[in-house]
Formats: sequence, structure tokens, C-alpha cells
Amino acid sequence: MGVDLVLRGRVRTGDPLAPVARGVAVHAGRVVALDEAALDLAESAGETVDLLGGTVLPGFGDGHVHPLWGGVEMAGPQVRDATSVDEVVDAVRRYALEHPGDDWIQGGPYDATLAPQGLFDARWLDAAVPGRPVVLQSTDHHCAWANSEALKRAGIDSDTADPPSGTVARRPDGTPLGTLVEWTAMDLVLRHAPAATTEDKRAGVTRATALLASAGVTWAQEAALHPDDVAVYLAVAVAGGLSVRVNVALRAEPGTWPAQRAEFAAARSAAAASPVADQVSVRTVKFFADGVIEAGTAALLTPYDDAPHTCGLPVWAPAELAAAAAAFDADGFQLHIHAIGDAGVRAALDAVEHTARVNGRRDRRPVLAHTQLVDPADLPRFAELGVIANFEPLWTQLDPVQTDLTLPRIGPERGARQYPMASLLRSGAVLSMGSDWPVSSHRPLEGLPVAVTRQTPSGDPAPGWIPAERLPAAAALAAYTSGVAYQAFEESHWGTVTVGRRADLVWVDVDPLTVEAGAWPDSVVRATWLGGRRTWTAGRVK
Repeated sequence: MGVDLVLRGRVRTGDPLAPVARGVAVHAGRVVALDEAALDLAESAGETVDLLGGTVLPGFGDGHVHPLWGGVEMAGPQVRDATSVDEVVDAVRRYALEHPGDDWIQGGPYDATLAPQGLFDARWLDAAVPGRPVVLQSTDHHCAWANSEALKRAGIDSDTADPPSGTVARRPDGTPLGTLVEWTAMDLVLRHAPAATTEDKRAGVTRATALLASAGVTWAQEAALHPDDVAVYLAVAVAGGLSVRVNVALRAEPGTWPAQRAEFAAARSAAAASPVADQVSVRTVKFFADGVIEAGTAALLTPYDDAPHTCGLPVWAPAELAAAAAAFDADGFQLHIHAIGDAGVRAALDAVEHTARVNGRRDRRPVLAHTQLVDPADLPRFAELGVIANFEPLWTQLDPVQTDLTLPRIGPERGARQYPMASLLRSGAVLSMGSDWPVSSHRPLEGLPVAVTRQTPSGDPAPGWIPAERLPAAAALAAYTSGVAYQAFEESHWGTVTVGRRADLVWVDVDPLTVEAGAWPDSVVRATWLGGRRTWTAGRVK
């Protein structure tokens, strides 16, 4: 028979029964043959590609990412790579000069470790843009840095009270410093800034999904949106601009969630009835159990070492989180819960347990995203409750975020229990991986080696940080491919290179399982195929 595509060379299938093949044949978007059977079809193929010593892998899935807002952010001041406050300020100054008509300057993400304790002063930005409001979001998107004009327009002054679950950082005299901690505080300023237009969002989705495809990603869990944003994804897909398949998670809010149920169900139905239902789905509801350790807002079981008066700021009361989880589960949605601190993780697990108890047993595959600090007593509960542990592997290193912000807040004992990937894998839990881009790099081949080595790019520490939690290379790859496919309820459609499954493939110039993991970030994604359609070719989108 004639086929559309044959790839000749090493194929890492991800199938433990037949892990390596010498070729793969694709027709009508699916894998139709492997190994010698695929090579026999090369002469009749519409296109034949020699892998040139490289390797084909299953396309990566990103189990937790923010393409829409990350893509919009790409249009603002580019401060991600700045290594000092001065560099951030200079980038903002240049952007303001290049965009004199912008009333507000918005952007990010800036590195929170560039200022002591992650606290940034409004006056630093005033020096760059004195007459217009500026607001930037930090890399973890749980803090914002505003200049004095932005604070003024928002009406934030010495008399402004901290909002629930948020903090307005202050100088010793009580005046606002310029750093806003957690969403409720950030929103005090952001609600006054111009909202992104529909065109801004469409352009952002197009940019971001092309960026993901360039890294070998073929499926993405959009981690937290409003129902109105579903129409943005549908429009981009209809126009042919979506480079990855996307499942959208809609963000549930404390207090207002009962009124959100009908709205969420309507958004799900709209996606399912659309002509691009195979590209965009809405099957998931997102909850924030807590904040982040670096900002002191992750919920801990015992107080912070550097702030013994607090255990953090849970976003939901545990009882309300459990009730909302059960309600959205009853509506047929998958649960996806941001849980960082050990109290946040416990509240999330308790909510899942409550949901199973009141709604009965079914294959629900709830996800705990980030899973940073887990009390030992809660480790076996992931497998027992069928909870998927989602990790962002790039975070599992002893970098400045850990040394400057995280470890001083939680101390050495708790610090040595972070990101228990191997422990959860040994317990029988399913692992998935993601980037949380734009929080950190979108490239799986940057994050994966950290999961294997637990080292910084310079190779520190030599045995790895918390070496007992290092993952074998094959297990790490599986978590970024078949693990995410399982999270997506699509393990029978993609996640391995198997006859009958979608031809979601990535061609890398090395074999990750035969080179040192430290070399993976330098490898090149030569091409990406989504259902047999090439979405990336060595430096250009097709």
C-alpha cells in the first residue's frame, strides 16, 4: 500500500515490549507500520526521511502549561533572561521608548531571586518609566512588581488593607513597596490595566503553540483559563494556527464556584460540538490549593522557618475545596489541583478522597500539579486514590530559587523532602511532567535531564540534589510522553509509537537513552509531526 511518510532510522517507541524500531510508516495521520515492515513501504511513500543518526520519540505532552497568557506575555518587555534588576529596568525602559502610545507597560516574567526575599521596589521601575504605570509578573506568576504610577492608579497606599490570601509588601513606614504577593493582591493593580484583546490572545496562542511544537510538544494541558478564552482556542484551531492539541482547564474560584458550574459545562459542550473538537477539548477544572513557598504563600503543616507566625495562605478552606471538587467531578470534569506545600497537598488529597467517597468509584485520574512538598504519611495516598503526580522537572535542582528563597523559608529537613518523584514512582503512582511555561523553559529536553541528575547545568551537586529522588532516564521520558497521555485519558491514541496510534512524533538529533542526560539540553529538535502533519522543521514552522 502507499503511505504518506516513512522515517528511516532509530525509533524509541516507548513500548516496553518493542522499545526500538528501525523505521516508522505513517498514513492518514496514524502509525501503520514499524521496523522492517515500515522500511518496506519507503519506495511507495509520499515522503521519506532519513533520520541521519538521530532518533524519533513519541511526541512530548506538556501536562501543565499556560500557552495563552505566555504567548500574550511574549509581546511585552522581554525580561526573562535578565540577570540583574538593572537589566530588567533597562529592558522596560527600551520597551517604553519603542511603544510611546501604550498607556500601561505590562510584561514578565522577571526572576524573583534578583532582589532579596523576592521583594522589588516601585522606585526602581519609576527611574525607567516615571509617567506611565508599569506592572510585571514574576516567573512563578504568584507575585507582581508595580511602579508608583501603577500603585497610584490602583489606589494602593498606606491605608490599603491586605486582601484575603494576598499581601501588599510594605516599607518600614507602611507605604507600599511595589511587590504584590498572590493573585488577590496582584489583582488590585491588574484589574486597572488594559485587558488583552481577543486579537492579542489569538496571536499569543498562535505564537505559544508554535514555540511548543519547536520543542517537540504535541499535546498541552492549558492550566487555568476563563470560559470565554475557549473561543480563542477554537478560533485559532479553525484558522489552522494551532500547532499542538490542547485540553483547557477552567479555573474554579472560592465562593463563586457554584455559579461557574453551568458556565463550565457550556464551554465544554461548545468545544465538543466544534469542527475542531479533535484539537481543542475542555475536560478539566483547575483549583489552586495554595500559593508558592518562595512567596511564603504555600500552605504548610507547620510554620515557616523564617516566619514562625504563619503556615502560609491556603486559597481554599479545605471543606470548600472538597465540596467544589466533588461537585465538578459529579459534572464529569477531571480535577487538576495546584498543590505546593505539604498542607496544600494534604488538602488536595483529602478533596479527592472526599470526591470518591460521595460520588463513587470511577476512572477519574485527578492531577496534583507541582507536588513540591509531601508529608511522608501522604506519599502512599497518591497510588491509593489514583492521583497523578505532575512535576515540573526543571525545578528539581539546587538553583538560586532554592538556595535564596525556598530553603531559608522551610529549612533543611523539609527542604530534603521536595519533589519526591522516585518515591512516588516506587509507590505505584503515575507520574506526568510539564513545564509550567512561561514560569520555566518550555523545552522538555531542558527539564528531563534535571529529573535524571537532580543537578544544575554546571553539574552541582555531583551526586545530585536529594539523589534518592532521581529518575531513570527511561522513566523520565515516559512521564513526559505516555504519562501525560494517561493524564489526558488518551493513552490508547498517543504517548507511544505504536501501530494504530496517532503519528505524534519528534525527531531529535541524538538518542537520549545512549548519551549522558547532561547533554540533552544541547540536542536539536529537527522536526515535529502532529498526526503526521509536520509542525516544526529545524528552525522554521511549516
